[in-house]
Amino acid sequence: MTPGDNGASTPEDDDPFGYLYADGQARGAQPPSGSGGYGYPNAVSRVRPVGERTYGGQQQAPQPQYGGGQTIPQQQPGGYGQPPNAAYQAPETFPGGAPTSRVAPQHPGRGRGPNTKGLLIGAIAVVAAVVIGISVAMINGNGDENKASNGASTSPTQSESASPSPSSTSSVSASGELPKIDAKALRLEGGTTTASEFKGAKADGGIYVTGFNQVGAKVTWTVNGIQKAGTYRLNVRYGVPGADADATLLVNGQANSQPLSMKNFGNTPAGDWEKGWKTTWANVTLTQGTDTIAIACNDGNQCNAVLDQLYLS
Repeated sequence: MTPGDNGASTPEDDDPFGYLYADGQARGAQPPSGSGGYGYPNAVSRVRPVGERTYGGQQQAPQPQYGGGQTIPQQQPGGYGQPPNAAYQAPETFPGGAPTSRVAPQHPGRGRGPNTKGLLIGAIAVVAAVVIGISVAMINGNGDENKASNGASTSPTQSESASPSPSSTSSVSASGELPKIDAKALRLEGGTTTASEFKGAKADGGIYVTGFNQVGAKVTWTVNGIQKAGTYRLNVRYGVPGADADATLLVNGQANSQPLSMKNFGNTPAGDWEKGWKTTWANVTLTQGTDTIAIACNDGNQCNAVLDQLYLS
């Protein structure tokens, strides 16, 4: 370049569109010509975009010289700093270029997640099996109850008797009550017998045991079904003719240390059997299962009494 007015004062003021304005036209701004030039006369040369150079027979800028007269070789087209290819192609279009789609990352050593669908099916199967089992059990239970109710046995149970014949044995009833027996069902020994001459006996038919007022007289009660060994109270209902009486009490063949007291409680008139019904009791020690309880008239006893009922509590 040579000294002189190059048009605009600075490259920033070199407006390529100055010809469109009145002040630009006054300063000689020209519209673009066929050769590509435009702007003010002798304006600062416009900087071309990076890499915009022409090749193939056109004049190239002289190669710069550096120290020693060496010339830096010109880079071949397509090298660093060369203009990009007019038809740009993305890297993924070249062989071995970047992948065109995202590939899910692989995690070596990591298996598939838990099969929640399989677990759910298994849980449902377990619940269904439990429900079916309960239903079957309930159906079978109802069937057994119906069978028991429809096919009830006609044979007597422990608390029932097939015939009204006397028996000296009694058992715990189905309701759990302790045994009870009428005197007429006792085993009679030593001249004892039954009678119903005096009124007031609570035994069935008003029958009581008489003939007990002699040495050797004895009644025995066999008790079955004692569920727990221990001490029980033996209750005896008796009748006296206005005078005290007593007897020997034996449990499983062993006599108690104290006699069974049959006093004239209330001091009823002498000879009045119908008003002489009383109740006494004594503790007895029984074993589990079967026990025998006997009341006997032995030497030293005052046995002028009749016997009505015996029961445990």
